[in-house]
Amino acid sequence: MKTHKEMVNNVLVRLREREVDSVNENSYSKLISLFINDAKEFVESAWNWSVLRQTLTVVTQDGVFNYVLTDSGNNVSIIDVVNLTGNSFLKYKDPHWFNNVFLNSEPAKGNPDYYVFNGVSVGGDTQVDLYPIPSGVFTIYFNVIMRSQELVNNADTIRVPTLPVQALAYAMALEERGEDGGMSAVSAKALASVYLSDAIALDANKHPEELIWEAC
Repeated sequence: MKTHKEMVNNVLVRLREREVDSVNENSYSKLISLFINDAKEFVESAWNWSVLRQTLTVVTQDGVFNYVLTDSGNNVSIIDVVNLTGNSFLKYKDPHWFNNVFLNSEPAKGNPDYYVFNGVSVGGDTQVDLYPIPSGVFTIYFNVIMRSQELVNNADTIRVPTLPVQALAYAMALEERGEDGGMSAVSAKALASVYLSDAIALDANKHPEELIWEAC
């Protein structure tokens, strides 16, 4: 994995600019840092990368149906949800379904079978509701794609493949300052797209089942 500062300097070198000792050293290095972050967010959203897959654990309490997925942020995707105690998979139900069972009937208590997203916590983490309302202590595993926070410090690292991030940030920098006798922004974006496609193809080999489409 490359650090934030390494990525900024890699782009600066390709722009024939002086390397820096800190990403905040001058206004141009700050701009390149912004491009790196924009490119990272784009690449992280392009595929369910293996390196971003994590398991978040929720331990329920009797009578409590709302839980915070601690440290998840607000940019998380669910792969699946496992009720380890009940030895079953939880299924997603939409908010309307949850409103109906909570407001138009007496909510059941027992082994949780369903989940729904319910906003974010004060700390900015994703919240979920469970149903039936847990009747005791259940261990629930949320297998998720957890995208990283913004790169701020020099030593912050990029977890997804760095080549497409770097190439896309370079293309953004070329586009921002105009042609200067080197690679055009259009060519740089095309190259970044190739790097991204190749990286996704390599990572997809770890999860070939996710590329199989079946008719419902």
